[in-house]
Amino acid sequence: MSSRHLWRTSIVVVLLLISAPGKSWGSSSPLYSGCAIRYPSDANVEWECRRLRVRDTLETLFGNRWADVARFNRIDRRHTAPGVFLKVPKRLEDVRGFTPMPLEYPSAAAEAKVMVIDLTEQFLGAYEHGRLVFSAPIASGERKNETPAGEFVITAAHRHHHSSRFTIEKTKIPYPMNYALRFYTSAMGYAYWIHGRDMPGYPASHGCIGLYDELMQKTYYGHPREPILEDARVLYDWVLAPLPEDRKYRILDNGPRVLIVGRAPVPMRHPSRDGSRTRPIPRIAPQAGQQDSFM
Repeated sequence: MSSRHLWRTSIVVVLLLISAPGKSWGSSSPLYSGCAIRYPSDANVEWECRRLRVRDTLETLFGNRWADVARFNRIDRRHTAPGVFLKVPKRLEDVRGFTPMPLEYPSAAAEAKVMVIDLTEQFLGAYEHGRLVFSAPIASGERKNETPAGEFVITAAHRHHHSSRFTIEKTKIPYPMNYALRFYTSAMGYAYWIHGRDMPGYPASHGCIGLYDELMQKTYYGHPREPILEDARVLYDWVLAPLPEDRKYRILDNGPRVLIVGRAPVPMRHPSRDGSRTRPIPRIAPQAGQQDSFM
Protein backbone atom coordinates (compact mmCIF):
# COMPACT_ATOMS: atom_id res chain seq x y z
CA MET A 1 0.00 0.00 0.00
CA SER A 2 1.41 3.42 -0.97
CA SER A 3 1.96 6.05 1.70
CA ARG A 4 -0.54 8.29 -0.06
CA HIS A 5 -3.25 5.61 -0.01
CA LEU A 6 -2.46 4.82 3.64
CA TRP A 7 -2.82 8.49 4.53
CA ARG A 8 -6.24 8.70 2.85
CA THR A 9 -7.41 5.55 4.60
CA SER A 10 -6.33 6.92 7.97
CA ILE A 11 -8.26 10.15 7.39
CA VAL A 12 -11.45 8.22 6.53
CA VAL A 13 -11.13 6.06 9.66
CA VAL A 14 -10.68 9.13 11.88
CA LEU A 15 -13.72 10.83 10.35
CA LEU A 16 -15.84 7.73 10.87
CA LEU A 17 -14.78 7.51 14.51
CA ILE A 18 -15.63 11.17 15.07
CA SER A 19 -19.06 10.93 13.47
CA ALA A 20 -20.10 7.53 14.80
CA PRO A 21 -22.50 7.40 17.74
CA GLY A 22 -20.81 6.74 21.05
CA LYS A 23 -22.13 6.84 24.61
CA SER A 24 -23.75 9.78 26.37
CA TRP A 25 -21.87 11.49 29.17
CA GLY A 26 -22.12 9.49 32.34
CA SER A 27 -24.57 7.05 30.80
CA SER A 28 -24.29 3.45 29.71
CA SER A 29 -26.99 3.88 27.03
CA PRO A 30 -26.04 4.30 23.35
CA LEU A 31 -26.67 7.63 21.65
CA TYR A 32 -30.19 8.03 20.38
CA SER A 33 -31.66 9.93 17.45
CA GLY A 34 -34.12 12.52 18.66
CA CYS A 35 -35.50 12.63 15.11
CA ALA A 36 -36.79 9.06 15.54
CA ILE A 37 -39.43 10.25 18.02
CA ARG A 38 -42.40 12.12 16.57
CA TYR A 39 -44.93 14.16 18.52
CA PRO A 40 -48.22 15.60 17.20
CA SER A 41 -46.94 19.14 17.85
CA ASP A 42 -43.94 18.57 15.55
CA ALA A 43 -46.25 19.39 12.65
CA ASN A 44 -46.59 22.97 13.95
CA VAL A 45 -42.85 23.72 13.66
CA GLU A 46 -40.71 23.54 10.55
CA TRP A 47 -37.53 21.74 11.55
CA GLU A 48 -34.61 19.77 10.19
CA CYS A 49 -32.68 16.85 11.64
CA ARG A 50 -29.09 17.72 12.54
CA ARG A 51 -26.29 15.64 14.04
CA LEU A 52 -24.22 17.36 16.71
CA ARG A 53 -20.52 17.60 15.96
CA VAL A 54 -17.56 17.60 18.30
CA ARG A 55 -17.62 20.75 20.48
CA ASP A 56 -21.23 21.53 19.55
CA THR A 57 -23.39 22.48 22.53
CA LEU A 58 -26.91 23.83 22.78
CA GLU A 59 -25.49 27.13 24.01
CA THR A 60 -23.00 27.58 21.16
CA LEU A 61 -25.56 26.61 18.53
CA PHE A 62 -28.63 28.48 19.79
CA GLY A 63 -27.38 31.16 22.19
CA ASN A 64 -29.98 32.32 24.71
CA ARG A 65 -32.63 30.21 22.96
CA TRP A 66 -30.95 26.90 23.82
CA ALA A 67 -33.51 26.01 26.52
CA ASP A 68 -36.37 26.35 24.00
CA VAL A 69 -34.64 23.90 21.65
CA ALA A 70 -33.96 21.52 24.56
CA ARG A 71 -37.65 21.57 25.54
CA PHE A 72 -38.72 21.05 21.93
CA ASN A 73 -36.52 17.90 21.89
CA ARG A 74 -37.48 16.83 25.45
CA ILE A 75 -33.75 16.47 26.18
CA ASP A 76 -31.23 17.78 28.72
CA ARG A 77 -27.77 19.19 28.09
CA ARG A 78 -25.95 16.13 29.43
CA HIS A 79 -27.42 13.99 26.67
CA THR A 80 -26.62 16.36 23.81
CA ALA A 81 -23.28 14.67 23.12
CA PRO A 82 -21.44 14.61 19.75
CA GLY A 83 -23.22 12.25 17.37
CA VAL A 84 -26.72 12.88 18.77
CA PHE A 85 -29.42 13.85 16.26
CA LEU A 86 -31.69 16.75 17.24
CA LYS A 87 -34.72 18.41 15.68
CA VAL A 88 -33.51 21.92 14.90
CA PRO A 89 -36.21 24.53 14.20
CA LYS A 90 -35.58 26.46 10.98
CA ARG A 91 -36.84 29.55 12.84
CA LEU A 92 -36.00 29.68 16.54
CA GLU A 93 -38.90 32.04 17.06
CA ASP A 94 -41.24 29.10 16.40
CA VAL A 95 -40.19 27.36 19.64
CA ARG A 96 -40.02 30.39 21.92
CA GLY A 97 -41.54 29.35 25.25
CA PHE A 98 -42.37 26.03 23.63
CA THR A 99 -45.27 23.99 24.98
CA PRO A 100 -47.77 21.68 23.23
CA MET A 101 -50.15 21.86 26.22
CA PRO A 102 -53.44 23.75 25.75
CA LEU A 103 -53.47 27.15 27.44
CA GLU A 104 -56.98 26.58 28.79
CA TYR A 105 -58.53 23.53 30.45
CA PRO A 106 -62.11 24.75 30.92
CA SER A 107 -63.51 21.61 32.57
CA ALA A 108 -61.18 22.16 35.56
CA ALA A 109 -62.09 25.82 36.06
CA ALA A 110 -63.55 25.05 39.47
CA GLU A 111 -60.36 23.35 40.74
CA ALA A 112 -57.49 25.30 42.30
CA LYS A 113 -54.87 22.89 40.90
CA VAL A 114 -54.97 20.17 38.27
CA MET A 115 -52.08 18.44 36.53
CA VAL A 116 -52.40 17.03 32.99
CA ILE A 117 -49.72 14.70 31.60
CA ASP A 118 -49.84 13.98 27.87
CA LEU A 119 -47.80 10.81 27.25
CA THR A 120 -48.16 11.16 23.48
CA GLU A 121 -46.53 14.60 23.61
CA GLN A 122 -44.22 13.73 26.53
CA PHE A 123 -45.26 16.95 28.24
CA LEU A 124 -46.88 18.04 31.50
CA GLY A 125 -49.13 20.99 32.22
CA ALA A 126 -50.08 22.50 35.60
CA TYR A 127 -53.43 24.33 35.68
CA GLU A 128 -55.01 26.72 38.16
CA HIS A 129 -58.75 27.15 37.71
CA GLY A 130 -58.39 25.87 34.16
CA ARG A 131 -55.50 28.16 33.16
CA LEU A 132 -52.04 26.86 32.27
CA VAL A 133 -49.48 28.28 34.72
CA PHE A 134 -46.53 25.93 34.12
CA SER A 135 -45.55 23.26 31.60
CA ALA A 136 -42.51 21.03 31.13
CA PRO A 137 -41.19 18.16 29.00
CA ILE A 138 -41.16 14.73 30.63
CA ALA A 139 -39.55 11.32 30.29
CA SER A 140 -42.19 8.66 30.95
CA GLY A 141 -41.93 4.88 31.13
CA GLU A 142 -40.07 2.97 28.44
CA ARG A 143 -41.85 0.44 26.26
CA LYS A 144 -41.62 -2.49 28.71
CA ASN A 145 -42.33 -0.30 31.75
CA GLU A 146 -45.06 2.04 30.55
CA THR A 147 -46.50 4.77 32.75
CA PRO A 148 -50.11 4.02 33.72
CA ALA A 149 -52.76 6.29 32.21
CA GLY A 150 -55.90 7.39 33.99
CA GLU A 151 -56.97 9.72 36.77
CA PHE A 152 -54.89 9.92 39.95
CA VAL A 153 -54.18 12.17 42.93
CA ILE A 154 -50.87 13.32 44.44
CA THR A 155 -50.78 11.49 47.79
CA ALA A 156 -47.21 12.05 49.04
CA ALA A 157 -44.23 14.37 48.60
CA HIS A 158 -40.57 13.95 49.48
CA ARG A 159 -37.88 16.53 48.74
CA HIS A 160 -34.94 14.08 48.88
CA HIS A 161 -36.39 10.75 47.79
CA HIS A 162 -34.31 7.82 46.47
CA SER A 163 -35.22 4.69 44.56
CA SER A 164 -35.35 1.47 46.56
CA ARG A 165 -34.94 -0.64 43.40
CA PHE A 166 -32.59 1.16 41.00
CA THR A 167 -29.11 2.69 41.21
CA ILE A 168 -27.08 5.20 39.23
CA GLU A 169 -25.46 3.28 36.39
CA LYS A 170 -22.17 1.60 37.24
CA THR A 171 -22.55 2.45 40.95
CA LYS A 172 -24.36 1.20 44.04
CA ILE A 173 -25.81 4.64 44.75
CA PRO A 174 -29.63 4.57 44.96
CA TYR A 175 -31.00 6.62 42.07
CA PRO A 176 -31.94 10.12 43.33
CA MET A 177 -35.60 11.08 42.89
CA ASN A 178 -35.50 14.67 44.14
CA TYR A 179 -38.74 16.65 44.41
CA ALA A 180 -40.76 13.43 44.34
CA LEU A 181 -44.57 13.48 44.10
CA ARG A 182 -46.35 10.12 44.41
CA PHE A 183 -49.39 9.72 42.19
CA TYR A 184 -50.06 5.95 42.14
CA THR A 185 -49.29 2.74 44.02
CA SER A 186 -49.92 -0.53 42.19
CA ALA A 187 -51.62 -3.61 43.64
CA MET A 188 -48.12 -5.10 43.95
CA GLY A 189 -47.03 -2.17 46.11
CA TYR A 190 -44.89 -0.38 43.49
CA ALA A 191 -45.07 3.39 43.88
CA TYR A 192 -45.06 5.69 40.85
CA TRP A 193 -43.66 9.20 41.29
CA ILE A 194 -43.15 12.44 39.40
CA HIS A 195 -39.55 13.47 40.14
CA GLY A 196 -36.29 14.93 38.84
CA ARG A 197 -34.19 12.64 36.64
CA ASP A 198 -32.20 12.33 33.38
CA MET A 199 -33.98 13.66 30.28
CA PRO A 200 -32.51 11.71 27.34
CA GLY A 201 -35.08 12.84 24.76
CA TYR A 202 -37.28 9.73 24.77
CA PRO A 203 -39.36 7.62 27.21
CA ALA A 204 -36.75 5.99 29.44
CA SER A 205 -38.06 5.49 32.97
CA HIS A 206 -39.39 2.39 34.72
CA GLY A 207 -42.84 3.96 34.86
CA CYS A 208 -42.30 7.18 36.80
CA ILE A 209 -42.58 10.65 35.25
CA GLY A 210 -39.22 12.43 34.99
CA LEU A 211 -38.59 16.19 34.87
CA TYR A 212 -35.49 18.37 34.51
CA ASP A 213 -33.21 18.44 37.56
CA GLU A 214 -29.83 19.75 36.35
CA LEU A 215 -28.51 20.27 39.88
CA MET A 216 -28.85 16.53 40.51
CA GLN A 217 -27.04 15.78 37.27
CA LYS A 218 -24.16 18.05 38.18
CA THR A 219 -23.93 16.44 41.61
CA TYR A 220 -23.79 12.86 40.35
CA TYR A 221 -22.53 13.18 36.77
CA GLY A 222 -20.57 16.45 36.80
CA HIS A 223 -22.59 18.01 33.97
CA PRO A 224 -23.82 20.63 33.26
CA ARG A 225 -21.33 22.94 34.94
CA GLU A 226 -23.95 25.60 35.59
CA PRO A 227 -27.34 24.00 36.41
CA ILE A 228 -30.30 26.02 35.18
CA LEU A 229 -33.25 23.79 34.31
CA GLU A 230 -35.14 22.78 37.45
CA ASP A 231 -38.69 21.91 36.41
CA ALA A 232 -38.93 19.19 39.08
CA ARG A 233 -38.40 21.77 41.84
CA VAL A 234 -40.83 24.25 40.30
CA LEU A 235 -43.60 21.66 40.08
CA TYR A 236 -42.88 20.36 43.59
CA ASP A 237 -43.15 23.86 45.07
CA TRP A 238 -46.36 24.47 43.13
CA VAL A 239 -47.99 21.31 44.49
CA LEU A 240 -46.99 21.96 48.12
CA ALA A 241 -47.76 25.69 48.27
CA PRO A 242 -48.75 27.18 50.63
CA LEU A 243 -47.48 24.39 52.91
CA PRO A 244 -43.99 24.99 54.39
CA GLU A 245 -41.14 22.85 53.05
CA ASP A 246 -39.63 20.73 55.83
CA ARG A 247 -37.88 18.20 53.55
CA LYS A 248 -39.60 15.33 55.34
CA TYR A 249 -41.67 12.57 53.77
CA ARG A 250 -45.09 14.17 53.69
CA ILE A 251 -48.49 12.52 53.21
CA LEU A 252 -50.91 14.80 51.36
CA ASP A 253 -54.59 14.58 52.22
CA ASN A 254 -55.79 16.95 49.51
CA GLY A 255 -53.20 16.75 46.74
CA PRO A 256 -54.06 17.96 43.22
CA ARG A 257 -55.71 15.67 40.71
CA VAL A 258 -53.47 14.20 38.00
CA LEU A 259 -54.89 13.26 34.61
CA ILE A 260 -52.58 11.09 32.47
CA VAL A 261 -53.69 10.64 28.86
CA GLY A 262 -52.37 9.15 25.64
CA ARG A 263 -49.55 6.70 25.12
CA ALA A 264 -45.78 7.21 24.79
CA PRO A 265 -44.51 7.45 21.19
CA VAL A 266 -42.61 4.58 19.58
CA PRO A 267 -39.37 5.46 17.73
CA MET A 268 -39.55 5.42 13.93
CA ARG A 269 -37.23 2.99 12.15
CA HIS A 270 -36.36 5.38 9.32
CA PRO A 271 -37.02 8.98 10.39
CA SER A 272 -36.95 11.67 7.72
CA ARG A 273 -34.50 14.52 8.04
CA ASP A 274 -36.91 17.42 8.07
CA GLY A 275 -40.31 18.48 9.32
CA SER A 276 -43.12 20.50 7.84
CA ARG A 277 -46.03 22.70 8.84
CA THR A 278 -48.17 21.40 6.01
CA ARG A 279 -50.40 19.28 8.25
CA PRO A 280 -50.65 20.86 11.72
CA ILE A 281 -52.44 18.79 14.33
CA PRO A 282 -54.75 20.82 16.61
CA ARG A 283 -54.26 20.51 20.35
CA ILE A 284 -57.52 19.80 22.19
CA ALA A 285 -57.75 19.96 25.96
CA PRO A 286 -58.77 16.59 27.45
CA GLN A 287 -62.01 16.63 29.39
CA ALA A 288 -62.00 16.35 33.17
CA GLY A 289 -62.68 12.81 34.27
CA GLN A 290 -61.65 11.30 30.91
CA GLN A 291 -59.58 8.15 31.44
CA ASP A 292 -57.52 5.92 29.19
CA SER A 293 -57.15 2.24 29.98
CA PHE A 294 -54.17 1.27 32.09
CA MET A 295 -51.16 0.17 30.07
